[in-house]
Amino acid sequence: MDRRRGLSARLKLTLSYAGFLAVAGGLLLAVVWGYLLRYVPDNPQGLLGVSPNRWLLVRTFFPAAAVAMACLLVFGLVGGWLLAGRMLAPLTQIRDAARRAEDGSLSHRIRMKGRKDEFRELSDAFDAMLGKLESHVGEQRRFAANASHELRTPLAISRTLLDVARKDPTRDREELVARLQAVNTRAIDLTEALLLLSRGDTGTFTRERVDLSLLAEEAAETLLPLAEQRRITLDVTGGVARTSGSEELLLRMVTNLVQNAVVHNVPTGGTVTVHTETVHTGAVHAGTGGAGTGAAGTGGAGTGGATSVLRVENTGPRLPPERVSTLTEPFQRGAERVRTDEHAGVGLGLAIVRSVVRAHGGSLDLTPRPTGGLLVTVRLPGAP
Repeated sequence: MDRRRGLSARLKLTLSYAGFLAVAGGLLLAVVWGYLLRYVPDNPQGLLGVSPNRWLLVRTFFPAAAVAMACLLVFGLVGGWLLAGRMLAPLTQIRDAARRAEDGSLSHRIRMKGRKDEFRELSDAFDAMLGKLESHVGEQRRFAANASHELRTPLAISRTLLDVARKDPTRDREELVARLQAVNTRAIDLTEALLLLSRGDTGTFTRERVDLSLLAEEAAETLLPLAEQRRITLDVTGGVARTSGSEELLLRMVTNLVQNAVVHNVPTGGTVTVHTETVHTGAVHAGTGGAGTGAAGTGGAGTGGATSVLRVENTGPRLPPERVSTLTEPFQRGAERVRTDEHAGVGLGLAIVRSVVRAHGGSLDLTPRPTGGLLVTVRLPGAP
């Protein structure tokens, strides 16, 4: 923003220091001068005929007072300039860091030394902001690169299939159409997932009262054939858990979690448990699955009133905590997690879950189970 150049903060502080010091010195001299004139007589003989009179005192004191005031003003200007420069030095560091960030350097940190004060708090807040901004920008760049790759893959496959069909007219047309349909379906699913992810990030939706227990039952009913096909036991437990938000987005969130738990499971004989409940303030609830590493948490769910809780727990191979913390990033798939080709997904399931939870002011925790599998806990503010 273009602004007209004015006095610098250092010069303003210097003038303020010098002006205050001059006023204080002037008041002090005025008080001294007043008391001296009050007790010194105004006659030729002076006090008792031996002390100097008022005229002599004025002639002696006034030049000395003028020199003292001049020295005091110079001292105030020089000292104020040095003191203001020392006080404003931290702001110079913050300004330089802001300009470097403006030029695109987000890795720079101020890391101001010294004891805690207002400038150090500002510096720490600025460093924290740069850290979050750098993480967000890096995540967006990775997302753009991965999205471009994922979108390019089905298009490249479609082009290859068409080139093969053009060069070989005798090729089975039904097989070609089936493969093109599968590739096109995957591209549409990816595009819809990207649009849903964008919608969750922007938070543009109408809020209404939603019961997570009903959404859990609906998602379980939809995915029950898949669970039976893989010989996985799918259970829904718990009670009412009402929250306020978009029923469509919350249903997609629950469906993604349940589908993720079914697909990324043991080859056969696994279990998936979906539990919903309402936790009131002051209540302490400990979920199963042991201690773990939470990944992705936002909002203030549980800070007051009631909190609606959704837990999805499944069996499966063991997951290292450092791997769990990356599962909510777009296009991340758990290493060595069992899945079938027809349900491989596009790698946006948990990313969409995190986006929906964040848009609803909740928190998302991923905890690896000691015996294998994952425990996902979603906490959303209870409906008023």
